[in-house]
Amino acid sequence: MPQFFTNKRLILLLVGVIVLVALIFFTLKDRENASVPEQIVKDAVGFGQSVFSKPAQYITDLIDDVDLLLNTYEENKRLKSRLAEYASVQAELSDVRLENDRLRKALGKEEDLRDYEPVQATVLARNPDQWEEKVVIDRGEVHGVKKNMAVMTAEGLIGKVILTTPFTSTVQLLATQDPTYRVSALVTGKPEAFGLIEGYDTERHELIMKRIDSTFDIKPGQKVISSGLGGIFPKGLLIGEITEVTTEDYGLTKQAYIKPAADFSMLEHVIIAKRTSMAVDGSDAGNTGEAMDEAADEAEGGSGS
Repeated sequence: MPQFFTNKRLILLLVGVIVLVALIFFTLKDRENASVPEQIVKDAVGFGQSVFSKPAQYITDLIDDVDLLLNTYEENKRLKSRLAEYASVQAELSDVRLENDRLRKALGKEEDLRDYEPVQATVLARNPDQWEEKVVIDRGEVHGVKKNMAVMTAEGLIGKVILTTPFTSTVQLLATQDPTYRVSALVTGKPEAFGLIEGYDTERHELIMKRIDSTFDIKPGQKVISSGLGGIFPKGLLIGEITEVTTEDYGLTKQAYIKPAADFSMLEHVIIAKRTSMAVDGSDAGNTGEAMDEAADEAEGGSGS
């Protein structure tokens, strides 16, 4: 009797294997059309998935909505705080501007190093051989653009106008390798440290600021702006942020590497600064570097005292 059941189990196992192989062969025979068993199984599984997936999806969406609502609430709190801070800064800035205007009128000084009239322009062309050197913009002499006017983007200073035609202008970028191209700049802080932007490190993609008095304590992270003393660039235009400070000239001066605030490789829309008081005009363009040098040296002497 036990041997009979053993043989019976073996026979059932063989029959099952044969049926399984037959089903596999049958399903693989024609893959363009599903067989009747496959259709039944697929329809049953699809119906089951639709029954369970819809409630599950609803619950998931509900949890996501609650999480998004909580995040929105926290972000709204942060934005309200920032908005209140922004309103306070705006009020303080407005008061400072009014006070500055009153003091300038009291002194009989109407011009300021920060004053300029913005002229919007679009970059027309760039020479691939001088991609980091020059750009051509769609504003020229008929728009009031003159040689040596400063050019910037919303992010920061990028260069100056070196050539004008009636309808276009050529801008030389701060990333130029021209050794005579200098920008009088200062490191923000207390006290402010003056220096000259002289050169561009092509490997680091950073500007080089030289002739900084060694007595000034400057550190990475400090902002660098135009000083307004060179006669071309208005005061206060953001140039970049210090990334490294080294010592040069036997420890008498410091040198700083500056990450530019503007992206020189992606320039589309720029702003030309028509400065109201330009100490250097087109006739003195050849002495621009000397003028900046003398102004910066004078400023450094005044700050050091």
